[in-house]
Amino acid sequence: MRFLFLAAVAALALSNPAAAQTDLTPNIGGRVVALPEGGYDFGWPGVYFEGRFTGRSVEVAVDPQLDHLAVSIDGKVRTELDLPGVARMSFDDLGPGEHVVRVDKLTESQTGSARFLGFTVGKGGQALPPPSRPHRIELIGDSHTVGYGVRAAKHSCTQAEIHDLTDTSLAFGPILARRLDADYRIVAFSGRGVVRNYGGAAPGQSLPVLYSRMIPGQAEPSMDPAEAWRPDLIVIGLGTNDFSTPVAPGEAWADETALRADYRRAYAAFVRDLARRQPQARFLLIAGDSFAADVEQVASAVDAEAPGLATPVRITGMDLGACDWHPSVADQRMMADRLEEAARVVLP
Repeated sequence: MRFLFLAAVAALALSNPAAAQTDLTPNIGGRVVALPEGGYDFGWPGVYFEGRFTGRSVEVAVDPQLDHLAVSIDGKVRTELDLPGVARMSFDDLGPGEHVVRVDKLTESQTGSARFLGFTVGKGGQALPPPSRPHRIELIGDSHTVGYGVRAAKHSCTQAEIHDLTDTSLAFGPILARRLDADYRIVAFSGRGVVRNYGGAAPGQSLPVLYSRMIPGQAEPSMDPAEAWRPDLIVIGLGTNDFSTPVAPGEAWADETALRADYRRAYAAFVRDLARRQPQARFLLIAGDSFAADVEQVASAVDAEAPGLATPVRITGMDLGACDWHPSVADQRMMADRLEEAARVVLP
């Protein structure tokens, strides 16, 4: 069970309405659904909430459901929660001056969701405008983007271990965002590809099909086309699941050649559609060992219509030391290195 008290002086208790008087407006990273009673429902990996304030105490209210959530203050993790049910945590040991409180979703929830219920500053404190950053990055991908089992130092993991040892905050996307001083949004789902999922599972439910969902395991609600999210950079890492297992009889493709042609066509169409929605964005397309040539062809195809729109970023040489031969913490940092090099060229 992950319910770690990382600072002994942090008091976790039911809120005291008389002492907690000022609600904070959060900076939200990721897709969320507003709840009628207040707060937000969320399910995609890597969602986070940040509040800024002055004062010596703050209350954090969340309901993790089946997820693991980390609560940090001023960049230091104070506790991680993994038990369902509403938790109201009061941190009363803060020094004077300005503070930032943050909740991060660590685990992947392919079904279900968690709830954020608010930040409240204690008596005598003052709410400040939420943190803001000069850049925005959207990350679209599969288990590599999720940080699948990344806390593990072994390949053989149970399903429970995979869930518990996944930590999106250690994946390349949040690392890259911190380096570039960017807010980020992650739309990633383990096992999904551009046209084909791992082992041919869930036909017709590839990542581009799921992309518009607000909660990954729910067909509705869907994304508002007029939403205000405007990323400068969109990083896509899709292809491992399309090609990691052989095409089986009964699938939609006669052979691997047909699959690769369909992948290139659909991937280019996906990028073009995203570019129509987000004309200000530039794209980095991760090119893994088994599909690098295909990604290069996709980038060339979209660049022929919009020069400079897409840049392939070659990723190779990973140790794959985490659960089920997934990227390790060191691999995730290496991927962030490669992407940072490319991002600094294309970002304004």
